[in-house]
Amino acid sequence: MKKTCWAGVVALAGMALVGQAHASTMPFTFSDGMGVSGSLVITFGTATDGKYPTTGFEITGVSGTFTDTKIGIENAAVTSLVPINHATPLDVPTNELAPDDFSHFAVANGLPDESRGFITYDNLFWPGGAPPTASAFPGGGSVLDIYGLMFTVGADTAIDLFSGGVGFTPPGLEFGAVIANHDTLLDSVSNIALSTPEPSTWAMMILGFVGLSFAGYRSSRKAGAIAA
Repeated sequence: MKKTCWAGVVALAGMALVGQAHASTMPFTFSDGMGVSGSLVITFGTATDGKYPTTGFEITGVSGTFTDTKIGIENAAVTSLVPINHATPLDVPTNELAPDDFSHFAVANGLPDESRGFITYDNLFWPGGAPPTASAFPGGGSVLDIYGLMFTVGADTAIDLFSGGVGFTPPGLEFGAVIANHDTLLDSVSNIALSTPEPSTWAMMILGFVGLSFAGYRSSRKAGAIAA
C-alpha cells in the first residue's frame, strides 16, 4: 500500500464529500498472510467527527466477509457495524487528541492490563490519512486511525481493524486487528496489509460522485423553476 495514495486525492475527496447528500462507499481487502483476511465495503456520508470536522468521516455501514483460521472463522459474513458510544478516554485529561467518536468495547478477560478491560474504536474514515489521535502516541494513521473500525461477524464476535501508526510499523503492514466478544479476547493480530483502490480509480469514483451530485443539483433547480 502506498502511503501517498490518499494525499493525492484529498482535494477531490473534499469536493465530493462535503457537497454530497447521498452515502458513498469504499472497498478494501486485508490480510496478514497467515490466516487472517477480509474483504469489506464501508459506507460513509457527510457526517464527520466533532473534533475533526473536516477530515474524519463517520462510517455508517460495513459489509463483506472476515476470516481468522486460528479461531475457526472462515469467510464469515459481516453482520453489523458496532455503534459508537462516545466514551471518555481512560487517560483523560492527558489524551486531548482523542476524537469525539472515541468509543469503548468492554471485554471481561484476556486483554492486557493497560487496556483496563476495553478495546477502543471510533469508526472513522480518513480520506487524507489520519492525524495523530492520541496524545501519548505520535503516530498517525491511514484510511483508519489507531482506534479503528469495529464490526461483528456471527452473533457476538467483534473485530476491531485499526492502523498501527504510519511510521511505527513496516510500510505496507500498517494495520492490526483484535477479535473478541464481551467475555474474552479471541485473537490479536499485527502486520496486516490493507489494499485500497489505486489513486486514479478512487479519483474517478469521486469525480463520478461529484457528477451525480451536480446532476441532482441541476435537476432540483430545474424542478424548482418549473414549480415557480
